[in-house]
Amino acid sequence: MRENPYKRLPPIERRQDGSLYRMTSAQRKQANALIRRECCCYEDGNCILLDDGDTHTCPQTISFSVCCKWFRWSVLPQIGTLEAEIFRDKELKRCVVCGRVFVPKSNRAKYCPRLRRQSSQAAENRK
Repeated sequence: MRENPYKRLPPIERRQDGSLYRMTSAQRKQANALIRRECCCYEDGNCILLDDGDTHTCPQTISFSVCCKWFRWSVLPQIGTLEAEIFRDKELKRCVVCGRVFVPKSNRAKYCPRLRRQSSQAAENRK
């Protein structure tokens, strides 16, 4: 029998009081869209990792808490801003042009990655 890679993942972080990190309804909506699109364990609303012969609803899609290790360590890092908003471990900034939240790569960053790419391409075209 194969080893379950889920067992090797680190535990889920908890707050100082021992409670799980919680998402707002907007964050949960964004997380559910990410799960449906990117999670390899999600199939028709069910979690394949929990499959023991019966179908089990994906617990992360019905919870406001970050409760799934696979979601936390494999799916959520794909959107760094959502991860930073939920866990508040990184400083967030707002783009001065479009107002979107982003995780800056330096303390001087003013633009979101999309606009930063556009401005660098425009600068190269001017040369």
